Amino acid sequence: MSTLRTALATATAAALGLAALATAPAQAAARPAFLAASQMPASSTPWTATRVFTGVPENGGALCAPYKIPAQNTRYREFSTELDTNGVQITTVARTEADAVKLVDTLRKALAGCGALLERQNPGLHAVSAYHGKLAVEEGAWVYSLDTADPQIGITDIHLFSVGRDGRTVTFVRWGRMGDLKDAPLAAFRTTAKTAVNKLW
Repeated sequence: MSTLRTALATATAAALGLAALATAPAQAAARPAFLAASQMPASSTPWTATRVFTGVPENGGALCAPYKIPAQNTRYREFSTELDTNGVQITTVARTEADAVKLVDTLRKALAGCGALLERQNPGLHAVSAYHGKLAVEEGAWVYSLDTADPQIGITDIHLFSVGRDGRTVTFVRWGRMGDLKDAPLAAFRTTAKTAVNKLW
């Protein structure tokens, strides 16, 4: 009888081990997907993308909204070209859908007030934030821009942002380079923003 029990215990353990192996790939595959380098707005030099990292970038990743995205259940990927065009995607899975809605609201308020905040923090800097509408994708994606000029050093920068949500999952995308809003690929960025949300699940 003891031999039979040992055999059954061994078989059960083996079965549980196989089950764990079978479910591990499925659990890994259930993580939100990220943009590929080729899905960023077209540039004169090719985009490259880092691997996907756990947590948030060291600087918080979100200009004017640093550290508002929690590090827990968050991953990010950074993008760059040879001509100083750069970007980042940060994706987080909130504990509840209500928490995800709250995070989207927090990020949207930060982006809407970004220009005014930077001018207060940096006397002499000219910064203008603009809202460019909501995109019809899942629970929505909202697009913003930030146009900055520093007369003292003669540099102008333009950034485009999107905040999108699919259920409990929130994704933030930033694109930036030297220049003005009139030179920014706003239409192409809208496509990138929709793709980012559509790819999540």
